[in-house]
Amino acid sequence: MQLSHTVEAYNTAQTSENKIHDDDTARKFGFEGGLVPGVEVFAYMAHAPVAHWGREWLDKGEMTARFGKPVYDGKKAIVTGIVEQDKPTDLTVSIESLGQSCASGLARLDSTPAFAFELKDMPKAALPDVRPKASPESLKPGLTLGTVSLCWDAVSSIAYLTDVRETLPLFEDEGVCHTGFLLRAANSALSQNVVLGPWIHVGSHIQNHSAAQLGEKLEARAIVRDNYENKGHLFVELDVLIVGPDDRNIASIRHTAIYEPRQVRNAA
Repeated sequence: MQLSHTVEAYNTAQTSENKIHDDDTARKFGFEGGLVPGVEVFAYMAHAPVAHWGREWLDKGEMTARFGKPVYDGKKAIVTGIVEQDKPTDLTVSIESLGQSCASGLARLDSTPAFAFELKDMPKAALPDVRPKASPESLKPGLTLGTVSLCWDAVSSIAYLTDVRETLPLFEDEGVCHTGFLLRAANSALSQNVVLGPWIHVGSHIQNHSAAQLGEKLEARAIVRDNYENKGHLFVELDVLIVGPDDRNIASIRHTAIYEPRQVRNAA
């Protein structure tokens, strides 16, 4: 079985603090223009498991994705989902744009969660009054980051679904929160705690526990899982727990980013 979905990609972060989404800066890194954020590319991919499994996937499904090549503003992004007959709980998801494979991942609907963070292990913390510069010291493994607040309300839901070109009626009909919106919160857990130069989201793994509903106030609690160098880039991995009302677990996220590309390090 094969699913297909085409999106006209939209760079939601052209004016953001992260200048990798700015055309001029991105070209200095060798790209054709500003990168569509990885969290939005993930959202395009999430269309496939929701189209296939519906609300059930938003309540207990998972997806992992890695981003290899950029997706650019205004270009077509073709999402393909393939379910093999001998493994109906697995959905292979990929994105192609400009004739190149840009992202790949695997979505699952299984009775056993891939992983789940415990609320007691993910404490709340205040955001810093003054953000330190991102570094191995300010993103030390084990560090609890400041908690980010968000809400899936009527205004944000309409804006978000428009941003990611989501067409499935489920989100409007049932007021259920889009998985990609939760992933944006994981990005915010990084960017609201440290000062970053141009940085690149390279992959995420999200395990849904209970879909958030319209009007619910949410928190993104985060801990630095790892911080390392690879091929001259500095990477950070975050563990993020999205918490809803009455301390309900909404989703567990493992989030990976290059917080200091080698081009920035070499220019210093």
